[in-house]
Amino acid sequence: MQQRTPGERAGTGSHPSIFGETPGSRWAGVAPTLAGVSRSYTVRTYGCQMNVHDSERMAGLLEGAGYARAEDPDTADVVVFNTCAVRENADNKLYGNLGHLRPRKVANPDMQIAVGGCLAQKDRETITRRAPWVDVVFGTHNVHALPTLLDRARHNEAAQVEIAESLEVFPSTLPARRESAYAGWVSISVGCNNTCTFCIVPSLRGKERDRRPGDVLAEVSALAADGVLEVTLLGQNVNAYGSEFGGEAGRGAFAKLLRSCGDVEGLERVRFTSPHPRDFTSDVIAAMAQTPNVCPQLHMPLQSGSDDVLRRMRRSYRSSRFLRILAEVRESIPHAAISTDIIVGFPGETERDFADTLDVVREARFAQAFTFQYSTRPGTPAAEMDGQLPKEVVQERYERLVALQEEISWQENRAQEGREVELLVSSGEGRKDGATRRLTGRARDGRLVHFAPGTTTGIRPGDVVTVVIDRGAPHHLVADGGVLTHRRTRAGDAAEAGTRPAGAPTTAPTTLGLPVFGRPADEPEPATGCGVPATTSGGSR
Repeated sequence: MQQRTPGERAGTGSHPSIFGETPGSRWAGVAPTLAGVSRSYTVRTYGCQMNVHDSERMAGLLEGAGYARAEDPDTADVVVFNTCAVRENADNKLYGNLGHLRPRKVANPDMQIAVGGCLAQKDRETITRRAPWVDVVFGTHNVHALPTLLDRARHNEAAQVEIAESLEVFPSTLPARRESAYAGWVSISVGCNNTCTFCIVPSLRGKERDRRPGDVLAEVSALAADGVLEVTLLGQNVNAYGSEFGGEAGRGAFAKLLRSCGDVEGLERVRFTSPHPRDFTSDVIAAMAQTPNVCPQLHMPLQSGSDDVLRRMRRSYRSSRFLRILAEVRESIPHAAISTDIIVGFPGETERDFADTLDVVREARFAQAFTFQYSTRPGTPAAEMDGQLPKEVVQERYERLVALQEEISWQENRAQEGREVELLVSSGEGRKDGATRRLTGRARDGRLVHFAPGTTTGIRPGDVVTVVIDRGAPHHLVADGGVLTHRRTRAGDAAEAGTRPAGAPTTAPTTLGLPVFGRPADEPEPATGCGVPATTSGGSR
């Protein structure tokens, strides 16, 4: 079922199969122009890396329809917001940003504003009621409709609100404008079958739908053939992958997929996010340990160390089970960097419950933790629970947790001193690189490393270097002793030339893999209740 504004005519024609191939020509159309000049666009992304992936698809659709990426986002003819509904301030942030655009819209009625993503799926017509200058509202299930809705809004001179109740086109079958020459996102599933009481994502992204392994591997192979060195497999619960297939095809499907990625020629690094402790099995750990290009990095959401809180969260594991998983991972992959999600102040959390969380954190020794202060999300069971805690109690506990994890992260990073590590050089991740004359890259375990090139010249994003770690800080590592080896790559050639796997030039910075270890960029923000984080900053959810 789709919801449309009064008077809106439903579109005609059929949509491609969720699992079928989508010819690029299907999405192409007459280039939208204004006075003979192609209209420009910008996409603003909030939330998790699933949204980052979706934004690449939105950009690909727009460029396939004739739009051009704006050189200056502040002057774009079309502004698309890809929203998140998890953070407490998500609504305020969106409507604040929409308010800032209102004067531009009044001055230039030909400008268009579109809102998509999880908040659009949730709020629907509320968006156009609160911000009537918005032209298009679309949801998580019909990303492919964006160019058509923009055209229709221009033609009808009326806002278009179209929300699909179930997935119409698997996002990964859509055109993409890749943001990186060296690292790519590959979605293996969308939606989630879990019912965590704090999480609104399943109601917005729907039940889990899995891509066929052949389709996933075809996309991974195409990226590698274009020179991409690193791929991150994405899903709300990646290790439940295959549950939709049933029988032998679904049994151990994620472990088999990891091993198959190991056979892709030219692919040097494979990451994935995020798993769920309930579904994390020994065959996945074995695949990680035995597949050379699978990185020694794991993001495993804890949420709470209290078994009582975990029960109320409807998380189907207990702290002892969680710690056993970590022990098995470290036995098989001794140098694995493990990160997590933790929510502080869930309804009814006692001081004893919180102490249990601190105990698990001490024993787990996470390399990094994505810490959140609980906040009520309308539409979730937890919002109706008794025992909502005062803000000051949650804040005080949160600060204790952050202080403990900061010390552990610093200790773990100092333990890296003296190690020789391989880095995939990145762009846009070293905020002070210009001042310090350093470059930045990611180690195979995901840690952020700022390094001095020394006498080595010509290092580009996408190249591979080896360095020795001199110093560990809480959020990054430093290597000032120069570069031991430097390998130029096709990804580096592409980055230098400003091309991307799909051929579209871009100069936008990108991050590598998930989750990232290091101080967060301003966007994208920490995201999902399902453990697909984008940064390490604390927040509310």
